[in-house]
Amino acid sequence: MGTRGSRKIYFDNLYVFCHLLGLLLSAPHTESRDLPMCKESDYHFEYTECDILGSRWRVAIPNKPETCTGLPDPVKGTECSFSCKAGEYLDMKTQECQKCAEGTYSLGTGVRFDEWDKLPAGFVSYGIDMGFESNAANCSNSTWIPKGDYIMSSLDECTSTLTYAVSLKQSGSVTFEYSYPDDSIFLEFYVQNDQCQSTESENRWIKSTASDWNTHYMELKRGNNVLYWRTTTFMLASSTVKPVLIRNIAITGVAYTSECFHCKPGTYSAKPGSARCAPCPANSYSNKGATVCQQCDSEKYSGIGSETCKQRPACKTSDYFYTHTPCDSKGKTQLMYKWIEPKICSENMEGAVKLPASGKMEACPPCNPGFFSNNASACEPCTHGSYSNGTVCAPCPAGTEPMVGFEYKWWNKMPSNMKSSVYSREYSDTERNTAWEVAGEYTYTTPGDLDSDYMMLTLTVPGYRLPHSMAKNTDSSELSRISFVFETSCSADCVLYFMAGYTERNNDVVEHWKGSREKQSYSYIIKSNETISFTWAFQRTGGYTTERRYSGDYAKLYMVHVTNVIGGVASQCRHCALGLGSGCVPCPPGHYMLNGSGVCKRCPANTYVRPEQPLGPEACVPCGPHTRTNQALSACVSDCQLDLHHPGAEPSHYDFTPLANTTSFQSGPRFTSKGLRYYHSFSIGLCGNQGRALALCVDNVTESRREVRGHVCQATVVPSEVRGQGVVSSQPFSIGDALIGVTTESSLGHITSPAHYFPSQSSLPDVIFYYRSAEVTQACKNGRTTTIRLRCDPTVMEKDQLSLPSNCSEGTCDGCSFHFLWRSRHACPLCSESDYKEITSACIQGIQKTTFVWQEPLHCTGGVSLPAQRVSACVTLDFWLKFGVSTGTVAALLLITISCYFWKKTRKLEYKYSKLMMSSGEKECELPAADSCAIMEGEDAEDDLIYLTKKSIFGKIKAFSRERTSDGFDSVPLKSSSGLEMEMS
Repeated sequence: MGTRGSRKIYFDNLYVFCHLLGLLLSAPHTESRDLPMCKESDYHFEYTECDILGSRWRVAIPNKPETCTGLPDPVKGTECSFSCKAGEYLDMKTQECQKCAEGTYSLGTGVRFDEWDKLPAGFVSYGIDMGFESNAANCSNSTWIPKGDYIMSSLDECTSTLTYAVSLKQSGSVTFEYSYPDDSIFLEFYVQNDQCQSTESENRWIKSTASDWNTHYMELKRGNNVLYWRTTTFMLASSTVKPVLIRNIAITGVAYTSECFHCKPGTYSAKPGSARCAPCPANSYSNKGATVCQQCDSEKYSGIGSETCKQRPACKTSDYFYTHTPCDSKGKTQLMYKWIEPKICSENMEGAVKLPASGKMEACPPCNPGFFSNNASACEPCTHGSYSNGTVCAPCPAGTEPMVGFEYKWWNKMPSNMKSSVYSREYSDTERNTAWEVAGEYTYTTPGDLDSDYMMLTLTVPGYRLPHSMAKNTDSSELSRISFVFETSCSADCVLYFMAGYTERNNDVVEHWKGSREKQSYSYIIKSNETISFTWAFQRTGGYTTERRYSGDYAKLYMVHVTNVIGGVASQCRHCALGLGSGCVPCPPGHYMLNGSGVCKRCPANTYVRPEQPLGPEACVPCGPHTRTNQALSACVSDCQLDLHHPGAEPSHYDFTPLANTTSFQSGPRFTSKGLRYYHSFSIGLCGNQGRALALCVDNVTESRREVRGHVCQATVVPSEVRGQGVVSSQPFSIGDALIGVTTESSLGHITSPAHYFPSQSSLPDVIFYYRSAEVTQACKNGRTTTIRLRCDPTVMEKDQLSLPSNCSEGTCDGCSFHFLWRSRHACPLCSESDYKEITSACIQGIQKTTFVWQEPLHCTGGVSLPAQRVSACVTLDFWLKFGVSTGTVAALLLITISCYFWKKTRKLEYKYSKLMMSSGEKECELPAADSCAIMEGEDAEDDLIYLTKKSIFGKIKAFSRERTSDGFDSVPLKSSSGLEMEMS
């Protein structure tokens, strides 16, 4: 222990000696007796760098060299890990922590930046373009802009970065307040330290805000740290963007604080040891380092945290609003006028208007549906199982159930689940909270401090539950529905936004309306139990102005109705199916309920039931061509296999199973005016058969990570360079929830797929899938529709080759009807026997081959395969030629023989006829006796002997030649006995 302590003292003394030696060598050689002795005001104390043992020395440093002599000797300083608490500072003379005086503050071991008249020292801001194909972007001026109390992000479409480098002596933290209301801007905050370790990407995301300021906290490591605030504006949803605001950046873990900081103007600290200065209340002001705030004169005013007071202007009609008072015990109300708070105008100035007198007492309107009026003139909700139209509660009859929800038709009092607030882009600390006011038949926006303020009205609901008469179906697209009737009147570029989200501080814009709008209604379908907040925000103009030029512009809400709300009230009852008792039960899937009977009846085959209308046979919706109901009997799907009959051709069988999995593709790149590249990403789930995943589009900008599922959906995708890591996807919406049908016709169910969008030269028609989305928007009052043409193309080897219409690069020309072409070999019909032909080869050496080939051009895939080559025996042409010659020769000989035979027969008959004529000539005019007129006795037998004699063919030929004499007559041989003997011999 002694050795270690001696070593420590040795190093400490050596360090001090070296430090003092450096000071002496650096000082000029001046006679010390010529300089006066140093006073406390002539020098200040600093600590030396910490040594390897964590210790340091306090040394005196002259404020100006060569001005005095006799500086205090160095003394042992506090340990390097020493720090003071917030509100304290380190007194270097005593090396003890002291409390800050009134009018000052400190963070202890930290620094705070709350004045932004200019960019504080150490901060650097710069803008860069995205480095894409477009080089037209000029982002050098896209920097963060100091605005007094805060610093504001750039509003153009560049990446704007704010950095601050700090060296921490110990582990610390950074805290800052931010306002981030617009999802059109991507905001991230991250830290890099000297070990090149960066904040994890999932922790870079900053939670968005709806109106107020949020606080962000992050721990910092010891050493050098660089803090980054980075924004990228992505202006697609609207023409105006609400910037990101940063203020009150506090960093702890830095070196000791040896002094306290004075409170900035407009703030004060009344007690010693303050860690921060409080802003002055309205109608008061303060200077730098104030301990109290001074009240403004009666004819002047100021806002919160003001350093000066302003002259009150003369009161105008835009400085007050009208409202209806709550009902009194007599059931009366009246119209009365109130000044907008805080009141900044003066009634005593020339030309100032006075507050109008209140109206006469009138009878209160009825309570809202589902409520009743008690004796205290207040409206109370009806008990569960009962309903009302706003007067008296009544139980639902047997066989019915209450339809619970919220329905606001009368506005004598702001509902308890509604809140009004003002969001000002420039002055967010305003005390005003009266943005919407009740006025009997409607609620409306009151005049604002600035025309650019957002007048916000938020409705919060606890959750949703389907009624018992509606089966809980995961395939049902509607869990609840919010409907409202509104009206706007504007003389400038006003906008009314309708937003929905998880909370009132995290909303997505669902729809917006610009300019004046006549009284109209709008409905929004709620598909998940996560939507618990709805906000209406009205802005009179997007441009910043300090004048109230458009205070007369307003927005009105006449009616708001939300269905199936947990803990809601009922305005009516509906018939339901009865269970074993009198309780309501849902009808089985695929059944509808007969009106007024409580009896469930099955829908016809191949139909599904509308979940929002399970009453009556009209609730059964027939499926379109080549589709069928799913297992839950709640929607129509396709199994990706169908048979189609083409005119003049045999039926074709299609199998789109290889295309059934979820497919995603992107449109061509698009660029904003600053060169930011983005794409429209589409996801397709073609058939939607049971067990197949539907298409999915997500919003990963906000912490809600909203998901949209359906057959076809769209999202906007920004390349990963915007966030540093990961692809940014935003603004998802469905363009095809339900499959309507599959056919080759160019129209189905009021949906058209123009053939000229995708010209084709093929004789085979395209197979078209038709989809419809139930989500209704202002531009698409009938919802969105999608058609997907499947075109047979055997040359396409890859599975996914989708394209958009050439004249509609975003897939739609009107924003409501989307069209796609899907070319694939899997879109061809399955091959059959009629798609190939056979080719027979010549007979070679007794073998003949039959080969099968596809018909050209080929318009089929899969199906039957080509038969294998067939080989058969055959005979050649030489064989048949020889066979023919031989057969001909035999036939000729046979013909000659037959001719000779008949010729001989003919000669014999002539001979007999000659003998007969000679016999008849001996006795003229006498008829010969039978059988002996011309033949002598025994002649017949002789003739027989002659023809029985066997002779050769040549002998018979000679005999025939001798029978005819040279004179042309046939010689007739005379028979004698000698001749007979010769014959017989």
